[in-house]
Amino acid sequence: MFSLRTAVLPLALGLAVVASGQAQIATEVQATTQAPATTGSSSSSSSSQAQSDQNQPVSISVQARIRQRREQRRAAAMHEAYAHLYDIAIGMGYERFILSNGLERVTEYSWDIGFTRYYSEKFGVMLDGRGNYGNSFIPPTHVPPPVQNIFHPKIYQYALMIGPTYRFYSTPRYSISARALVGADEGNFSSDYGGNEAASTSSGLYPNGLTYALNAAIVGEYNIAPNLAARVAAEVSPTGFNSSFQANRGFTMSLVYRFGKQ
Repeated sequence: MFSLRTAVLPLALGLAVVASGQAQIATEVQATTQAPATTGSSSSSSSSQAQSDQNQPVSISVQARIRQRREQRRAAAMHEAYAHLYDIAIGMGYERFILSNGLERVTEYSWDIGFTRYYSEKFGVMLDGRGNYGNSFIPPTHVPPPVQNIFHPKIYQYALMIGPTYRFYSTPRYSISARALVGADEGNFSSDYGGNEAASTSSGLYPNGLTYALNAAIVGEYNIAPNLAARVAAEVSPTGFNSSFQANRGFTMSLVYRFGKQ
């Protein structure tokens, strides 16, 4: 027998199934719409990081190229200045020459000419010639007493030396070198006595003669141009007049001209 309860129950079950299916479909649609957004955000982040990683090496590379070009310009300027085969230096100097017998040191002024042959940008061999001139002082009370009342006799020496020079520090603008020279020195101490060597030695001066000459110097050069420089050398110039040792000190100043390419 048909009843209302029997008809309503199947209808309620059908509505429940339809509602459940619609809810599942809505959930799937929402998940589908959210996935591309997440994927797009992740892709954008990865792209930004990759671009950042690419930009950083480019910046370092530019700085490296700038440093490299700077070093290349510096090396080229140094090669242009120091890759000459020869230089010639002409100048003047000052020296405190030591006398014997308790006499005062003599202030001497000099001319100086040097010629250098370079075998690299650092190492060369120098030939140096110079003349030193001064007036000694013999006080009236000196023992032995001055002869012929000559209290300021002239003295002079001529030296010729040769030796190595080494440039141990250099920049495009200036350089510092060391050199060591050895040679001979001829001294004349009797010119104001008419060449009477007995009279000059009686006054306490050295005998005329030839002796060894040494020279050790620290040399600074300032480059005015690639082939032109100003040179200053602080020197110790030992000699051996009268079989004694004189550790004379002084300096020279020269204008240097460079020529010839290695």
